[in-house]
Amino acid sequence: MSAVVVRGLTRSYGAGPGTVHALRDVSFDVAPGEMVAVVGRSGSGKTTLLNLLGGLDRPDTGTVHLEGTEVTALGDEGLSALRRDTVSYVFQTFGLLPALTAAENVGVPLRLRRTAVAAREQRVALLLDLVGLREHAQQRPAELSGGQQQRVAIARALAGSPRLLVADEPTGQLDAETGLAVMALLRAVVESEGVTAVVATHDPVMMSLADRVLTIADGRVHG
Repeated sequence: MSAVVVRGLTRSYGAGPGTVHALRDVSFDVAPGEMVAVVGRSGSGKTTLLNLLGGLDRPDTGTVHLEGTEVTALGDEGLSALRRDTVSYVFQTFGLLPALTAAENVGVPLRLRRTAVAAREQRVALLLDLVGLREHAQQRPAELSGGQQQRVAIARALAGSPRLLVADEPTGQLDAETGLAVMALLRAVVESEGVTAVVATHDPVMMSLADRVLTIADGRVHG
């Protein structure tokens, strides 16, 4: 069974002559454990697609199924549970809480799930080891480099053992060398954690690390 099944997704914004057709009849499958890179020019619909996959937006028509659950049919409570338990996100902007340490930021999803303290601390320590930041566990975001902050964000995204990881230009704010290291890390942790991943990117190196590349042009997906 496919991990992600997308059928006939259409999403438009606006009305009349100014309507923007972000996605037009998009269909594709993603296998369990597969990393798919979504590429396209700015404004091509990459972010819209990711938002629909993760339940942050709703399509005009079409469906998204995640491991058999129809995401597009869920109500608000179901979508909240999906985002808490099944789907995690990594964004360009890191999104770390400035008052919390790296370890505390990674542990936020586990606190929301009321995970026992001992289990939470064990999971946080494992993930900080995985992303190479064990020695930085007690530092706050302002004390970390951009690449280190993105590593914390990746660890946080994995904290709740999601089934789908959605990443929107995760290296967009990083220099080339740091971005390469973060991309290689993302590939490695997806494999080690057994997560299915869909990553929007402009970076050719990230494309080369993916199992498959989907190209969006004029709202349509090819590949």
